[in-house]
Amino acid sequence: MSRTDVRLADTSLPTWDGVLPPWPGTEQHGLFVRSAPWTGAEPALFVHGLGGASTNWTDLMGLLAGQVDGAALDLPGFGRSAPPESGSYALRTHTRAVIALLERQDRGPVHLFGNSLGGAVSTQVAARRPDLVRTLTLVSPALPSLRPRRGLDPRLPLLLVPGLSQVLSRRLAEASPEARARAVLELCFGDPSQIPEQRLREAAEEVGRRNGLRHSSDAFAGSLRGLIASYLERGHRNLWQQAAGIRVPTLLVWGTEDRLVDVALAPKALAAFPSSRLLVLPGVGHVAQMERPETVARAFLALREDADAQRARA
Repeated sequence: MSRTDVRLADTSLPTWDGVLPPWPGTEQHGLFVRSAPWTGAEPALFVHGLGGASTNWTDLMGLLAGQVDGAALDLPGFGRSAPPESGSYALRTHTRAVIALLERQDRGPVHLFGNSLGGAVSTQVAARRPDLVRTLTLVSPALPSLRPRRGLDPRLPLLLVPGLSQVLSRRLAEASPEARARAVLELCFGDPSQIPEQRLREAAEEVGRRNGLRHSSDAFAGSLRGLIASYLERGHRNLWQQAAGIRVPTLLVWGTEDRLVDVALAPKALAAFPSSRLLVLPGVGHVAQMERPETVARAFLALREDADAQRARA
């Protein structure tokens, strides 16, 4: 597996000096949504991973500005979105929230992007509501696998135990926002030396802000438990079975140094999604859209070009 397994478009992409600031956002239909300037292009929606936020897509949205009209949401309880009224952080809760947003925005089928937990959510959205999805791009999607990963914090499984999760969350909160933000980004990046200082500052500010939110630890622990519970589903609710029914063009992206979702799952995912292609990036970790946004952008644009050409021939 290598990056040569998929075509990269040679489209001219925007350039900028330094690091882009987060896109502005507003509350939309119960969720906080950040949007790049809309130009009348095809719509796109970006869904972040566990513990992440809409800001995880800043650079990719900037590179695709003008190619798609991009919006990135904060899942219920994450970023600046309020917790779900039901108090449930099951995978289906996040999926329903994304579907509801797409329905209420009424922008037609979107190019749907998902990372990690957001990849699992996006898989469910595409399986349940194919009318809402034009293409699917999944970056290290958290598809079912109960195999433990080396390099993870050994305390993480304790978050699956409701009583212990509050104790552990309080202890983790004792670390400074800067230390917690750095630890998370270093876990997610294949090469931590490439983390921009501005991204570290933004992440630390976000950690500090969320320390004051009563639902913050519940959102993380509850979503982790909900994701693991979804791995045990059988029949039509199983994510692998849902993937097998998705017919939209799908781009799968993995990094060889992903310490959270094993790249060994990539061939299984490629076989599961009927109309898929696989991009594996050497030296990259769990958030390829942050580490190699230009490569991910060019791979998506090639996917869209090929899909358009196939429709034209039909």
